[in-house]
Amino acid sequence: MITTRTAGSSMMDLKTDILAADNCIRPFIRETPLEYSIVLSHMTGCEVYLKCENLQHTGSFKVRGAFNKLLLLNDEQRSRGIVTASSGNHGLAVAFGLNQFHIPSIIFMPENASSTKVENIRHYGVPIEFYEKDMMLTEAYARDYAKRHKMVYISPYNDLQVISGQGTIGIELMRQLDAIDTVFACVGGGGLISGVGAYLKSISPQIKIIGCLPENSPVMAESIKAGHILEMETRPTLSDATAGGIEPNAITFNLCQQYVDEFNLVTEDEIEAAIIHIMQCHHFLIEGASGVALAAFIKNAERYRNKKVVVVLSGANISLETLKMILN
Repeated sequence: MITTRTAGSSMMDLKTDILAADNCIRPFIRETPLEYSIVLSHMTGCEVYLKCENLQHTGSFKVRGAFNKLLLLNDEQRSRGIVTASSGNHGLAVAFGLNQFHIPSIIFMPENASSTKVENIRHYGVPIEFYEKDMMLTEAYARDYAKRHKMVYISPYNDLQVISGQGTIGIELMRQLDAIDTVFACVGGGGLISGVGAYLKSISPQIKIIGCLPENSPVMAESIKAGHILEMETRPTLSDATAGGIEPNAITFNLCQQYVDEFNLVTEDEIEAAIIHIMQCHHFLIEGASGVALAAFIKNAERYRNKKVVVVLSGANISLETLKMILN
């Protein structure tokens, strides 16, 4: 467990942006269910709810931030075309939006991206190019490509408009549950937890926001611990959506310092067990990043007895090969 320090905040500004994002994207997204888990509640002694972003369009919360960014582009920006980088879910969300707006684009993905996520993007007819295996290198190349070709780059997380879109999950949670004690959410670049944490704490500062990461790729947690963004090697993980490094000077670093109360790390075995648990008890399909959040809660549940806990199931886009491996 790594506890964060507090810092000065522009919480009200971000809250305003999140409320504006909600008005902007509401016609294009689903308000996903918040499902009470009787099994997890009985198992842990907590009151446990699952925020089912695995049921969102494209199978991931990422459609929220992607749509907010795309809808806020002006005609001149759209005419120049869009470039993005993604390990899968962000790219799929952008492709989903581009398919509706008919904007020229290109998506860069790491060479080891999930085959399921690659094929899902191809369905939208958006060009894909592969570069390196480390997502941070893919992002840097895509940003440079956009600059050289005078196109608009959409970051998976290092963009306030994208973060504001992800924060609309917090608005839904406050509508769906009368009180929340603790929220568990996965962390990669930090866009999801920054947006959700900023909104929830602007309404109810006592809510605890817990960032969840695989031990094999703990970049944000270790960076917060060090006090600056680290360059570090990561190992393969079932949580491909949160794997890899963080851009230098990413705005999510400061936001995580402000809004995330602590970080919990989980093993690959714990992620596997969480994915299987959800399949057995809720008949949901979730990907590794969702499993990270659930595994972190289960691992630390004793600390939250008698509390109202929300676990964000961030996505469902797991490959058939990975699923077979887990089940075997």
